[in-house]
Amino acid sequence: MVRYLTAISGALLIGWSAFSSSAQAQTMCGERSTVLASLEKTYSETPVSMGLASNGAVIEILASPTGSFTIILTRPNGLSCVMAAGESWEDLPKRLTGAKI
Repeated sequence: MVRYLTAISGALLIGWSAFSSSAQAQTMCGERSTVLASLEKTYSETPVSMGLASNGAVIEILASPTGSFTIILTRPNGLSCVMAAGESWEDLPKRLTGAKI
């Protein structure tokens, strides 16, 4: 009986944590300048990398001196959305083209 209750409790806990993660992970979107200003004001994050996706969207990584980071995607229509955020961002050293490691 205890084994079943433990299994059910574990399943409920996993399900509840997945649900709360989904609720917290609601995408935040807005005008690019507003999103950037908010991330800089709140987390001291500024753009460190960017690239162009095949669908025409621009993907940017913003990072702070303390290691927090955010990945945003700006669609061709100008709408920017936060795709991911985290901690412990670290810039890797650039590798010279053709250099053998």
